[in-house]
Amino acid sequence: MTIYFRKKGLIKKIMAKQIYAKDPSKYIPALASALKDLPEFEVPEWAEYVKTGISRKRPPMDDGFWFVRAASVLRQLYIQGVVGVGKLRTRYGSRKERGGRPEHFKKAGGKIIRVILQQAELAGLVEIISGAQHGRRLTIKGKEFLDSIEVENPEELNFDNVTVDVNLSTGQEYYDNVEEETLEENVEVIEEDKDGK
Repeated sequence: MTIYFRKKGLIKKIMAKQIYAKDPSKYIPALASALKDLPEFEVPEWAEYVKTGISRKRPPMDDGFWFVRAASVLRQLYIQGVVGVGKLRTRYGSRKERGGRPEHFKKAGGKIIRVILQQAELAGLVEIISGAQHGRRLTIKGKEFLDSIEVENPEELNFDNVTVDVNLSTGQEYYDNVEEETLEENVEVIEEDKDGK
């Protein structure tokens, strides 16, 4: 039996500042420009000579690549929760051209991702987690920083009549900061039979 939370009244409070409501094509450049103002985020000297992975032919040509990748990594941490370098390498990997042979997927290089995460730790935006889950996650300061970036929301997004199902085994810690009384008033508990009904 699987138990889900279905929220109705909490949806506006919880999802108002959710990163899903922000257009990534506008949000990531806005976050990248905000990261340029933080002294902890500096472009290393070797960054202009290094490819982002084995599947790439040349290093990135964009001058602001470091900050755009840092913004993208922080956004992935916000969305996925606890993430390690290995998972981010898979996320930023791509297919390698092999001439006449079929293309194969290759992970991205880990050095750029690792240094960005270390810089984010120095800025207090990210912390290391060890235990059952290990990797890095955003701190409260990091979530507030990412929520503070304002961009225009797409007009077609409307969160007025939305219900969200969250599996307890994966989404329980997301609601740790919500008061229990408020949760009981606004949450229905739905039990699912083995048949899925």
